[in-house]
Amino acid sequence: MANNYETLVLLSPELAEEDRRVILDNLTGIVDREGGSMVETDDWGMRQLAYPVQKQTRGYYVRLVYDAPGALVAELERNIRITDGIFKFMTVKLAA
Repeated sequence: MANNYETLVLLSPELAEEDRRVILDNLTGIVDREGGSMVETDDWGMRQLAYPVQKQTRGYYVRLVYDAPGALVAELERNIRITDGIFKFMTVKLAA
């Protein structure tokens, strides 16, 4: 059974628009490939950070909302961890 998940991704402010698009296309592609479906891609844009992350004081936030089986979340997070340009991420399961 698929559940609703939300993953908030913090991208490097140094990434060009094109590089951000490639990373996000890759992540949404994983969701589609692994049997999930994207619900929403919410682009929060560049924000000031509360504390420096990798010596950066700004970061680019994107919120991904998707329906997916639990195994997909593990695969998505594995890919996020090995992707250059992603500083931090957090995935939460949304209430049904």
